[in-house]
Amino acid sequence: MNPARRTRREFLSATGRSVVGAALLPLALRERQAPRRPNILFIMADDHGAQAIGCYGSRVNQTPHIDCLAREGMRFSNCFCTNAICAPSRAVILTGKHSHINGQRTNAETFDGAQVTFPKLLRDAGYRTALIGKWHLKSDPTGFDHWEVLVGQGPYYNPTMIRNGERIPHEGYTTDIITDLAIDWLRQQRDPRRPFLLLCHHKAPHRNWQPGPAHLTLYEDVTIPEPPTLFDDWSGRGRAAKAQEMTIAGHLTDADLKLTPPAGLNAEQLARWNAAYEPRNAAFRRAGLTGRELVRWKYQRFVKDYLRCVAAVDDSVGRLLAFLDESGLSRDTLVVYTSDQGWFLGEHGWYDKRWMYEESLRMPLLVRWPGVVPAGAVNHDLCQNLDFAQTFLELADVPAPPDMQGRSLVPLLKGHTPADWRSSIYYHYYEHPAEHNVARHYGVRTGRYKLIHFYQLEEWELYDLEKDPDELRSVYGDPDYAAITAALKDELERLRRMYAVGD
Repeated sequence: MNPARRTRREFLSATGRSVVGAALLPLALRERQAPRRPNILFIMADDHGAQAIGCYGSRVNQTPHIDCLAREGMRFSNCFCTNAICAPSRAVILTGKHSHINGQRTNAETFDGAQVTFPKLLRDAGYRTALIGKWHLKSDPTGFDHWEVLVGQGPYYNPTMIRNGERIPHEGYTTDIITDLAIDWLRQQRDPRRPFLLLCHHKAPHRNWQPGPAHLTLYEDVTIPEPPTLFDDWSGRGRAAKAQEMTIAGHLTDADLKLTPPAGLNAEQLARWNAAYEPRNAAFRRAGLTGRELVRWKYQRFVKDYLRCVAAVDDSVGRLLAFLDESGLSRDTLVVYTSDQGWFLGEHGWYDKRWMYEESLRMPLLVRWPGVVPAGAVNHDLCQNLDFAQTFLELADVPAPPDMQGRSLVPLLKGHTPADWRSSIYYHYYEHPAEHNVARHYGVRTGRYKLIHFYQLEEWELYDLEKDPDELRSVYGDPDYAAITAALKDELERLRRMYAVGD
């Protein structure tokens, strides 16, 4: 077997090592073993909702390799994005600044690569830096010694990638190719005398969810549980929720539902695809489903393909962790797993993201840092992708520029919540008019409440997340919440002033 293809489970089984052994070492010994400037492996999926990760309580799938990071490190239960769409989230992560400051409000802009980013600062501080996978910011990456990125969103099969400015064709499944390239860089191009920063950015499980050859028949004879809000009629919310165009019932295309095969497959790939999908599609056409039964079929088709793509990402994480173990890098490497934002898996009858509602707003964040982060730790403090840049800089003993707007998570990783840690977060979505017709909005979320302003519609929504975790009924305008509404509006304005948000 090619060592790069071995999963972490296979490696540990073969060598007889225990995944919990490090956690049983005395704390003082573990601290002495921790590197002063750790390597950083930052793995980011695209649109991977936390509710599709085992350690976050998934009812729909298992993710054993991603879950390993939670067992051996820290799971953040309240990590949120600032703007739930692909390019803006990536720009926030790179710069440590909100969208209105870094200039990437929507997917339409070209990222200004001349501005300060954490990879540039780490490279200047002696880190060897690399980016492999999805970029989606239109301009060429800057701050990296090596980069190989997909063109735009990139396809799920046979991608052309841009390697340091040169277009390189690849044959195979994109998730596997990105993983191969990341491991090849670690094996052949990193400088063992210097710490490294490797950003491994997956396309998966972004729409339209094309599974790889290894997972085409996964969940074949399984019925995935439906979310309780699959048939939500949005009666407890305002006009924005009713005007969206992202329903499973009405907006998934034949390509999304795999009623037509993907373009760009070679003959062997197409044959395997047809062998998996043609019998399913024939059975669907014979059934002649309508009404709610048709919605249920669409949900099963969509969610299974999504989860098949997630399975490939989980396998990728296993391969990367196995390589770190085999090469002796695990002890000195901080590993992060996240997604650029959350995702609707049928909740409220929706797919996609964009909203400040919980499924879209919440990001998974798992961090393993041997010798520093205790195994199995869970943090409940409010944090955002805005904080990632300053976290990585502090890990590398690099001062953060004073105009970065986040805050380092390093104290939280070490088990200490500063007394002045934030009690609220700010969110702002700008991309309208655009696909899915989600109105522009901004808002504030605290530990219990969420206030959203759909300013194009001149409407507000307020949710009591303790009493209404599914956000089914806005209590804005309810006299019982008048004082809370006033306090949240004051807090929202404070955040907008602090972050220098214009009109």
